Amino acid sequence: MLLFMMLFPFVNDSRSMLILLTQIFIFAIFAMSFDILLGYTGIVSFGHCMFFGIGAYSTAIIFNHLEATLFNFIIGLAIGIILSALVSYIIGLLSLRLKSHFYAMLTLAVSQLFLVLAEKWRGLTHGGDGFTFSVPDVFKDRTSFYYITLLSVAVVFLLLKLFTESSTGKVLKAISQNEYRAEALGYKSLHYKLIASVTAGVAASFSGALYAVSLRFINTNVFSIEVTLDALLMTMIGGLGTLAGAIAGAGIIEFLRHYLSELAMTYPIFERWTIILGFLYIVVLLGFPSGLAGFIKRITLDKRKVKKEGELERTTA
Repeated sequence: MLLFMMLFPFVNDSRSMLILLTQIFIFAIFAMSFDILLGYTGIVSFGHCMFFGIGAYSTAIIFNHLEATLFNFIIGLAIGIILSALVSYIIGLLSLRLKSHFYAMLTLAVSQLFLVLAEKWRGLTHGGDGFTFSVPDVFKDRTSFYYITLLSVAVVFLLLKLFTESSTGKVLKAISQNEYRAEALGYKSLHYKLIASVTAGVAASFSGALYAVSLRFINTNVFSIEVTLDALLMTMIGGLGTLAGAIAGAGIIEFLRHYLSELAMTYPIFERWTIILGFLYIVVLLGFPSGLAGFIKRITLDKRKVKKEGELERTTA
């Protein structure tokens, strides 16, 4: 699949498709960051958009006040990552000691504070109107930026894969399945949850920076709860606890959003395409609770079971 994506610009010169795939790569990183919380650790966050927004605004503001160079992009990226790590650590420290829905509610409240701050601090953010900015030349070329985002999603996937398969990742899985038992074995659940929270926040900030650069425009929509709901839908459709599933979920949602928006130009009924996405979410929850990855895994296991039973019957015969 990676090889096909690398060769895609040479076999298809569609600008719109290139932009769409770039958006998929960016939101795949965001979905994977959310999956670290919900899928691997069992932490529900309703304010994950704040880290996405922090990364986006950090990069955009740097480019708006300084020259559009790669060095300044790295500065903006670093600022966003540091702020996201700090905010996720503080929020986690305040709420992850508690059980149930407290973390979800606190992240939602803080994300709304960031939204209000972005709306009111017009001297810096230009409020809801937003602002445009210049980007380095390497980001202006859509093909070059396509490869940058492709490389980014591949690197983030590998890093998060190593993280989830490490001893820390295994403890996070144990916490998500039975936190009390993990603590009884001597693991400090708060410590590991904080690691997951910071890791997810940093990855989300990175995706937000790429998103801002891809649009060359920023406004307060990056702090809206719909961004978090998109990540939730992507991970649920792809399959919780599977990074590859998060990537697949991002692809499905972004393709649907793109083509339903195009259909709305011809058929007015598709102007309410968000309702269709909501219906899709209900279908997934009811019919495929384990997501696409879980569905494929179940089919694979069923085939192996049938194959083993067939081999056993031939042996006994």
